[in-house]
Amino acid sequence: MDYREKLKEMIKKKALKVADKPIFKLSSGKMSTYYMDLRTITLDPEGGYIIGNLIFEMVKDKNPDAIGGLTLGADPISYATSMISYINKQPIKPFVVRKEPKGHGTGKQIEGNVQPREKVFIVEDVVTTAGSSLKAAKIAKDFGLEILGIIAIIDREEGGEENIKKEGFEFFPIFKISEFLKKQ
Repeated sequence: MDYREKLKEMIKKKALKVADKPIFKLSSGKMSTYYMDLRTITLDPEGGYIIGNLIFEMVKDKNPDAIGGLTLGADPISYATSMISYINKQPIKPFVVRKEPKGHGTGKQIEGNVQPREKVFIVEDVVTTAGSSLKAAKIAKDFGLEILGIIAIIDREEGGEENIKKEGFEFFPIFKISEFLKKQ
């Protein structure tokens, strides 16, 4: 199965919303004429399976210890990749980066079985300016994790890649938004 093509079809059918006027508010605060609701894919059994396989294939040769990112967008992606990695006898642990440190108990901001000096990938569903990805990367780096790169399902091509590279990280988008939208 060509997982990339299958995922592209699913995104076109289920996740891409397009309007004539900018009616969609993005996490950056910007208004847009289109929106990628990737949770319709990442929280779907088939979508998770496809994404897990795609990302596992992207990262397996780099031997990461773990994969994760800022909750909530990264969570189903890292869980799916972890499950596929286990099935393929090359386990990659999932981890979650909280937006804020836990308000009780140990006050952790990173959840999961990761330890300082482990090699990790940061994952994200959609990158616009890369604010969420870079926040997760900074928290992970401050914890002592070695960042191998940042992976996104969709790059909206609005400065995220440049911001990621400016911070010294490699960026690996599965798709660029221009693969879905016709330029006018």
